[in-house]
Amino acid sequence: MVQAASKHLPGFAHEDRPTAADSDPAALGWMTGHPVPAARQVRWDDGTMWHFPQLRWSFSHCRDLVPSAGIPRGPAVRPLPVASRDDLDDVTLTTLDGQAMSWRQALAATYTDAILVLKDGAVVYERWFGVTTPATQHILFSVTKSFVGTLAETLIDEGRLDPHARADAYVPELAGSGLGDASIRQILDMRTGLAFSEDYVPGAGGLTDVQRMSLAGGWMPRQPGYDGPEGHHAFVASLGRNAPHGGDFVYRTPNTQALQWVIERVTGDSLATQIGQRYWQRLGMEADAAIGVDRIGTAFGGGGLMAGLRDMARFGEMMRLGGTCDGNVIVPPAAVARIFAGGDPAAFVATRYPGNLDGNYGSQWWHRAGGQLMAMGVHGQGIYVDRAAGVVIARVGSHPVASNRGNMAVTMPAYDAIVAALAG
Repeated sequence: MVQAASKHLPGFAHEDRPTAADSDPAALGWMTGHPVPAARQVRWDDGTMWHFPQLRWSFSHCRDLVPSAGIPRGPAVRPLPVASRDDLDDVTLTTLDGQAMSWRQALAATYTDAILVLKDGAVVYERWFGVTTPATQHILFSVTKSFVGTLAETLIDEGRLDPHARADAYVPELAGSGLGDASIRQILDMRTGLAFSEDYVPGAGGLTDVQRMSLAGGWMPRQPGYDGPEGHHAFVASLGRNAPHGGDFVYRTPNTQALQWVIERVTGDSLATQIGQRYWQRLGMEADAAIGVDRIGTAFGGGGLMAGLRDMARFGEMMRLGGTCDGNVIVPPAAVARIFAGGDPAAFVATRYPGNLDGNYGSQWWHRAGGQLMAMGVHGQGIYVDRAAGVVIARVGSHPVASNRGNMAVTMPAYDAIVAALAG
């Protein structure tokens, strides 16, 4: 019974893959009608919001389906200057597996819902597809982690968080868990020995760790036979350790949840409040954001942020400018420097990440060897910052494969091609 239900959990659909055009949610008419006919419904309670192609609608409407906490924008919107280029759709590239395609074709191949490119702070390219619009609060999934990491680095700069201290020094409830004796820096860089597998594909042996995390956090209704912890923090505290801390980088979302718990305990404010006060009300965002919460109102810092594409780009542009916006310091320069310095490349080698084999991971951000900074979320969400080129790319998507390993063979060559075109 549990196994039958598990196929409805996030990232676990295995249907045949229609193309981006064939799975266009507007063309398929999801959630249209008064009332919506059963065949067109996309729901939380039966898991169809996580199925492909229904997820191409739900990722742009997550706030309609799951509980969330609002993150209001400030009183003034900072306009993004526009310097549109009409030649970028035909920029050519070769994917990592040898396919020749155009930038326009790359957007379809990665099931892009919307994308925006800034060059020196001006919008040179902006496209919207399907049901995603400038007003959409699209789910960003693990792009959220980079906001949490940036908050942590800021608190370190402010002297409120010691990167060498153990997590249980701030959150005693983590004592005896798999992360209690990990340092804040080890958690920030995901170099812990936490007993957790970030595997988005279910096997035949019952619930996976990702599925149990999703159930605990309320992303899906409780399943028959599930008797695990209730809530994001309780789930983190329930995990053990199966390796020493300080080894290779291994991507595990509960690291971020533990880091969020520490941040909330240190500041006394919720994650939603802090993202709002430090970023949304200071960067001239044009729309409110939101973050998914569990059944007791705790935010999902590991992947629950919902925001507009243009506001994602504003955050990336602030990072490109060294943590400033209109001359105001948003993130302290020392914190920005630590973020751009990245993690240990030697600890990253074993992950063999497509398109980024020689990169690294640190401060809850992905890094390329060329100095580019990336916030990445499953199914194709991302903020890409290339300071040397003066380029920021914000993208939201609904790729049928959860792991970005499914799209990086196209994404990285496409980004490199567009940066080269803008430089030349």
